[in-house]
Amino acid sequence: MQKEKLRTVRKRKGYTQQQVADAIATDVSNYSRKESGTVKIIESEWDKLAKFLEVTVEEIYEEEEAKIIIENPVFNDNTQANVGNNNATINNELSIEIIKNLQEYISLLKEEVVRLKK
Repeated sequence: MQKEKLRTVRKRKGYTQQQVADAIATDVSNYSRKESGTVKIIESEWDKLAKFLEVTVEEIYEEEEAKIIIENPVFNDNTQANVGNNNATINNELSIEIIKNLQEYISLLKEEVVRLKK
């Protein structure tokens, strides 16, 4: 589900996706997926977004669509998610955190490559 409230406030305040991505320490492509609703925005990110945009969380927050993950390919353990079980949510949030950490590590490696080429 697209985050229209977030997108509207961002544009009204005159910020680019890159500027907002920097505020929550992610890359612009990941932020774009968050704004379009394909990647979940976790609670701490909602707080950072609200602070950066100088609005309350309620002004930008929109519910996530309910999704149940049957298999989590990051762990590849064939764990089945049950309706009413928080395992899918926990695994999904953990997967998102792992992906974010890997993206940050990739960014650091890219900077190191640039530095070494000099």
